[in-house]
Amino acid sequence: MIDKEQKMIDNGTPGPSRRDFLKVAGGAVLATGMDARSYARILGANDRIRLGQLGCGSRSGGHLHMVQLASKQFPVETVAVCDLWSLAREKSAAHVKKSFNLEPRSYKYSEEMLASKDIDGVMIATGDFQHAKLCIDVVKAGKDCYVEKPFANVLSEAKAARDAVKASKQVVQMGTEYRSEPYALKVRDIVRSGRIGKLVRLEHQWSVNHQRWRFPGTDTGKSDIAHASPAEQEKWLNSRQSMLREEDTDWNRWLLGKPYRPFDPHVYLEFRLYKDYSTGIFDQWMSHAVDLVHMWTDESYPVSVMATGGNFVWHDQRENADTVTAAMVYPKGFMYTYQMTLGNSYRSFARIQGREGTITSTGTEGPSFYTVTKEGGSKESDEGHLPVYTKLPIAASAEEEEELLNIPGAYPPSSRETPDDSVPHIMNWLTAMRDRREPNNTVDHGFSHAIACIMAAKSYWTGKRVYWDPKREEIVDQPV
Repeated sequence: MIDKEQKMIDNGTPGPSRRDFLKVAGGAVLATGMDARSYARILGANDRIRLGQLGCGSRSGGHLHMVQLASKQFPVETVAVCDLWSLAREKSAAHVKKSFNLEPRSYKYSEEMLASKDIDGVMIATGDFQHAKLCIDVVKAGKDCYVEKPFANVLSEAKAARDAVKASKQVVQMGTEYRSEPYALKVRDIVRSGRIGKLVRLEHQWSVNHQRWRFPGTDTGKSDIAHASPAEQEKWLNSRQSMLREEDTDWNRWLLGKPYRPFDPHVYLEFRLYKDYSTGIFDQWMSHAVDLVHMWTDESYPVSVMATGGNFVWHDQRENADTVTAAMVYPKGFMYTYQMTLGNSYRSFARIQGREGTITSTGTEGPSFYTVTKEGGSKESDEGHLPVYTKLPIAASAEEEEELLNIPGAYPPSSRETPDDSVPHIMNWLTAMRDRREPNNTVDHGFSHAIACIMAAKSYWTGKRVYWDPKREEIVDQPV
């Protein structure tokens, strides 16, 4: 049956689609309890999930790496790359050839790739402001989709993309990968169990000391400009040369409906610094953090958001802030605060405070170093019962029963962040494609993190507290 179907596809004769075949095969796997390796052996080399990469920048390299790792245990390969910029396409095609030992098809425009009938899924790693619109195109073309965060940074586009996905039969996975990571899932289970009591406050403080997002595609690299004076930074920025030339891309198409401005290679490649195309820290990092909060608390949106900050470190013409704080209130009656700076990297952490205990993590986004303790619980209701610290490292007393989470079979606890190239997350999407079911990180989850990020950006730029109206699905200026 496999050989016959493959011949029909190769000859262009109507026959069962690869998607139908995979769905039937996936059902057989479920019925027999076979693992992915057994499934791969049955499918054979010519019956794989075939993926296209839409957007060929640095994050797409991570996508290709994830697929390569997944291919060791699942029948999948990347067969096409698409990017407006010729140099990016060429680099990505070379990466595919090295990883999968095949010559991928290269496309300049997404509609050309989406017209290919033998591509089952598309991974989107384009500019923040392009994700939602391209996700709509992908699902309307009948392809499954893996879309990077943020899902959207314009509310109307978030709604349109969510509705398009829900109206389709496609399997769409959001790129906030911690919903598939074992330690983050274990924290969710502890919170759900009631072990730390009613939630009172959650917070993330993620920090780096880096001139983030300023230098991609620049011949001279990052150099030592980070340590220069504001005047020297300004001079260097105005004199540097980009590898991107206007004739090698399609500037108008890249704008994708945004207001026209003259071609600027640095805006094109460093879009995360400009508010027309990204909200910067909110889109890139808070999207991860707030998605974790939603997973841990089973919440979908904040009641209100108040955000502030500014450019206190990097005086390099950027529009989006290098330092921010966002404070959110949620329907279940707890507060969440998110803080980040690009000017100091001291001990990033997460903290979940309940009435009966506390969960903490040490490290950057998505570490595996979580502890759970009774410290902070109701037995410490007055100063006489508070723990006393007199030396470093600070450690709770034995009566606090502080426990370092350690999951057998998973990677060991570490404050170093888990890789962005998450094999559990890509495998979850691939098996969901095969079985035609929802993945771990659905379009509803993407819509939820987009709401919080869009609200934070609006509050930051207006200087006002904003509120979410869940019935109208609108951001409003007064409590609902």
